[in-house]
Amino acid sequence: MTGDKVERRRSRFPDFNDWFNREFPGLPGWRPGSAAHSIPVEVTSAGSAYVLRAELPGMDPEDIAITVDDDLVTVSAEHSESTEDKEHSEFRYGSFRRTVRLPVMIPDDVDASYQDGILTIRVPMPEEKAETRRTIPVRRAGDKAGGERS
Repeated sequence: MTGDKVERRRSRFPDFNDWFNREFPGLPGWRPGSAAHSIPVEVTSAGSAYVLRAELPGMDPEDIAITVDDDLVTVSAEHSESTEDKEHSEFRYGSFRRTVRLPVMIPDDVDASYQDGILTIRVPMPEEKAETRRTIPVRRAGDKAGGERS
């Protein structure tokens, strides 16, 4: 992988998040009570970084947690419902969570910012090595490392 395109894996089966973090197929609005809401995300590669953008409208940045583990980025958030009486609400309250696998190991210098309901996480791409191919000399089994005979 050259680093200029995010790898997109295709499968005959939908992504696990598509099945269980949204609505269960055939049952609109159904979701296990203990399950966290899914967070809509997009991942792009921009210059020398992967950019993960997550929709988290109405959140306080202090209620958002980002963890990394090898090549996985997990975004978690909690949105508490206000105590005022409402006649109608379509807002989502509770736990939100999404884990995204990037095509590289995630370094320590990750940057995250939140503005206008969008969380933006920038993960630097590793520098590519100029030459990974090399020649290994083959020696005779009885020879020493320098090629001298005893």
